[in-house]
Amino acid sequence: MLLRLAYLAITNTFATLRLLPLSDHAKDMEILALRHQLTVLERQLGTNKVKFTPEDRAFLAALLVLWGS
Repeated sequence: MLLRLAYLAITNTFATLRLLPLSDHAKDMEILALRHQLTVLERQLGTNKVKFTPEDRAFLAALLVLWGS
């Protein structure tokens, strides 16, 4: 679990660095695209909802803490 969390942290750090030079409009468009992708995946799963792993929840919680400060 720690290895997966470290992997997610590293890959998401690089993803965040890629977003730094983008404008707010470009970031908003990327967020909308990601939300659409999640909606499509949920539709493909049918009645099953997307289930987040504990690592995913930890990453999202860290993002919320950073975003809120």
